[in-house]
Amino acid sequence: MTIREELELREKEILAPWAAFSRQSRGRRFAEEQCDIRPVFQRDRDRILHCKSFRRLKDKTQVFITPDGDHYRTRLTHTLEVSQNARTIAKALHLNEDLTEAIALGHDLGHTPFGHAGERVLNRLYAEGFDHAEQSLRTVDVLEKNGQGLNLTFEVRDGIVNHQTKGNPCTLEGQVVRLSDKIAYFHHDMDDAIRGGILTEDDVPEEIADVLGHTLNDRLDHFIHDIITASAGRQEIRMSEETGAAMKKLRAFMFERVYTNPAAKGEEKKAEQLVETLFYYYVQSDHTDQLPDYLRELMACGDSRERVVCDYISSMTDRFAIARYKELYVPNTWQ
Repeated sequence: MTIREELELREKEILAPWAAFSRQSRGRRFAEEQCDIRPVFQRDRDRILHCKSFRRLKDKTQVFITPDGDHYRTRLTHTLEVSQNARTIAKALHLNEDLTEAIALGHDLGHTPFGHAGERVLNRLYAEGFDHAEQSLRTVDVLEKNGQGLNLTFEVRDGIVNHQTKGNPCTLEGQVVRLSDKIAYFHHDMDDAIRGGILTEDDVPEEIADVLGHTLNDRLDHFIHDIITASAGRQEIRMSEETGAAMKKLRAFMFERVYTNPAAKGEEKKAEQLVETLFYYYVQSDHTDQLPDYLRELMACGDSRERVVCDYISSMTDRFAIARYKELYVPNTWQ
């Protein structure tokens, strides 16, 4: 018996009956030989952790564009916080922690530079629309490894593409990540807003604080405990009605005070203009030769120029996008 088979048997002993079991995975897009050490979801987690798109997350905006300070979140630190929250919940509910972690680490791989500002621009310019969850799936299926993809399991791919509010993951582990993503960004976006002088703890309305807690740590702790308590013994991941209602109020508060606040979003128009300029530059037929080889190969196989330009721009870090813009449009003597 291999180590992988021993681990698969252990899952049967410790996981809840409604957890996703590695041995019962619906498989990969392309059949391949099993690893003798790692179950399939652990193997997917490792593939995501070692891929280039994961490393690029460290230079992609979470909320604050080019913040003045070392401790603001990036897309990478957001991803790690989502993973930690999700693993805590999954472990407490006896769900598959490897699957949960793989989904969490991969959920934002297709995110654009400059956060949702970049996503809005590509969604407006690309006729078929652009959605970062769908792009994350395209990243692991098609774009990674120079066009070979990572060949992940169905369950991980499903959790990645369905991690947003509108999604409906087929596994409880995917549902855990879907909620963990929300509580992570509410927690760290408020922390960053307080750090940036946009909010104070006292600004949180009492009707929210009385339910969720009066400090950042209290609110995060409340969310995690509430999800575990409300979901225990159920084949559904949920919050209590009281906490869910308070979270909706917290979301409205954050949109009013942070997500649409000029102090936090003052640089977004510049970022949007930069992304739009790069898009129009690369969709010109005489500029597509500047795209990476694997993207030009996708065009040769039938993908539109606009599609692969979205692939290219969404893969950029903030720093790389700015550098390309300067190289193309700013005279050397001005830099």
